[in-house]
Amino acid sequence: MSATANGAAAEPLKFLIYGRTGWIGGLLGKICEAQKIEYVYGSGRLQNRPDLEADIAFVKPTHVFNAAGVTGRPNVDWCESHKVETIRTNVVGTLTLADVCREKGLVLINYATGCIFEYDSGHLLGSGVGFKEEDTPNFIGSFYSKTKAMVEDLLHNYENVCTLRVRMPISSDLSNPRNFITKITRYEKVVDIPNSMTILDELLPISIEMAKRNLTGIWNFTNPGVVSHNEILEMYREYIDPNFTWKNFNLEEQAKVIVAPRSNNELDASKLKKEFPEMLGIKESLIENVFKPNRKTPVA
Repeated sequence: MSATANGAAAEPLKFLIYGRTGWIGGLLGKICEAQKIEYVYGSGRLQNRPDLEADIAFVKPTHVFNAAGVTGRPNVDWCESHKVETIRTNVVGTLTLADVCREKGLVLINYATGCIFEYDSGHLLGSGVGFKEEDTPNFIGSFYSKTKAMVEDLLHNYENVCTLRVRMPISSDLSNPRNFITKITRYEKVVDIPNSMTILDELLPISIEMAKRNLTGIWNFTNPGVVSHNEILEMYREYIDPNFTWKNFNLEEQAKVIVAPRSNNELDASKLKKEFPEMLGIKESLIENVFKPNRKTPVA
């Protein structure tokens, strides 16, 4: 199959997925099972080209998905003290996979990040003006974001790659420690800043549809609009725990307890919305896909 043909895939789908042990990689497998799409998890290390070539020769996929990467545990501060490990996976590994896929004529769906921007004079907080796909990243406050911006710029030259800018991912699994909601409910204090975010329950199936359509290029992979930390926690209190309380602090106070600054931004999701008009806005999607299915409080 041509890597650049934008049309429905005629042959039976078979996905090769990297990131078996990761959150998104695990969810992709479940979606494939539900949709009866054949899939195999890659066993090779991304930075080892012969491993990747062997995986592709063995699996013979129609599409490749990259949900592997180093985000750091428990958070991106880890990357500040593990720079070589971060480069090895996020830069060398991702580029190697893209290059092997291009050589084999395969579309690569790459789950990237939108945490490469921060509000600025042209994109003021609360203005509703979001960063577009073609905008140049302006946030390199963390080493993690720096590597991600670097690799996005290089991947732009690969016509077979679909780069999905994920932000502050959320799912209906409120027990998952990677879930943005779970994270902020466990923090001692939280900032309160409107941000673009990705509801995985809604958007991961869309990414599979993007593969079927052989879409490539950069995509802001977030639900339209923004939502703040406090707005999410208010929903949590309304639907999950009426006794939940939290404390806010400002960015200056937050800076004292983290190693690397964090990205805050709004991404313009109009390109994705045009392709998938049924996609919900962030607040509506939070309620429909996350809070209503988990409701513990009585319905008013």
